[in-house]
Amino acid sequence: MNPTRRACLRASAALAAASSIPWLGGCADFGPGDLPGSVAYRPKGVRGVALRDGVARTEIGSTVVTSVRDGSATMPLDENFVPGVPLAQVRQALDDAGLGSASVTIPFTAFVVERRNRRLLLDAGNGSFGAPGTGRLLANLREVGIDPASIHDVLITHFHGDHINGLRDADGKLAFPNATIHVPAPEWDWWMDDARMRAAPAAMSGAFEATRGVFAPIAADVRRFAPGAEALPGIATIPAFGHTPGHTGFGFEDGGHRFAYLGDLANVAALFLRHPDWSVRFDMDPETAKRSRRRLLDEAVAGNWVVAGFHWPGSAMGRVARSGDGYEFAPLVP
Repeated sequence: MNPTRRACLRASAALAAASSIPWLGGCADFGPGDLPGSVAYRPKGVRGVALRDGVARTEIGSTVVTSVRDGSATMPLDENFVPGVPLAQVRQALDDAGLGSASVTIPFTAFVVERRNRRLLLDAGNGSFGAPGTGRLLANLREVGIDPASIHDVLITHFHGDHINGLRDADGKLAFPNATIHVPAPEWDWWMDDARMRAAPAAMSGAFEATRGVFAPIAADVRRFAPGAEALPGIATIPAFGHTPGHTGFGFEDGGHRFAYLGDLANVAALFLRHPDWSVRFDMDPETAKRSRRRLLDEAVAGNWVVAGFHWPGSAMGRVARSGDGYEFAPLVP
C-alpha cells in the first residue's frame, strides 16, 4: 500500500474512533496522484462563496456542496409553536436574535453534493405543494447550471412534505427523472403502514395520503437503508430520531473535514440550537428529538464538523459552537 494512503487511512481511523457515526470514505476520494504527500496533492480546506441570492457553493476538501434555497415561509407565532414554553420566552429568544417576535420565518434549503463523479441531492423541498414563497428549488438549481436530470441520487431525511413533495413537479412527473431515491427504512415502514394510517388521528391523515401520493407509484424503485449503514459508498447515515420515527442525517469525510447534514434536527436555529431542550411543534417524539439534538450537536462541536440544517439561516451550512447551555450557529456564507 502506498505509504501516504496508509497514513490517510490511519488518520481517518483515528477520527472515526472519536465519533459514534461510522464515517466513510476519508481516503478513497484521492486518486493515486492526489494522496497527501504526493506531488499532485494540495491540501484543501473549507471555502464557501455565494453564487446568487439563495445559492452558495462550498468546497469541503475535494467535495463540492451547493446549498440551494427552496424559499421561505412566514407564519404567525403562537403558543403552539414551541409547546410547553411560555410564548413570552419564545418571543424574547427571537428578539435577542434580531428576528422580531410577531411571526416566525422558516427557510427551506436543500443541498447538492458533488463527489466521486456523482451528483447527490439531500432532500427535495416543497415542490409546488408548499406555502407561498416556497417551491423555488428547481428554478434555483437551473439558475446555477444544475440540471435536475443530472442528479444521480436523492437522499431523503424523513417524510414530512417539505422534504419529499419536491420529488414530483406540478404535473406529477418525477422532478429528478434519472435519480435513485434513498430513504430510511424505519421512516418508510412507519409512514407506509396501512394499519397505522387507518388508526392515525384525522389531523395526520393528509400526511399519510401525501406520502403515498409521492412514493406509491415508484415504491419498487425506492432504496431503503438502515440508519447507521452507508447510503452510498462514502456517504454515512446518521440516526437522528425523534423529529420523525426514522429521521436520519447524512455525512462524509474529505480531506480531514467532516460534513453532516442534519435535516430537521433543529428547526429555527435561534430557538432550537440556542435552546436545544425546546421542541418545535413538528417534532413527533419530542423527548427522543431532544436527546438526538444534544448528542449530535455535542459531537459536531467536539469534531468541528461542517454542519447543515434544512431550516437554518444564510447558506444553512456552517459551524456550531457552545453558547451557554445551548449552541450558536455561524453560517459559512451569511
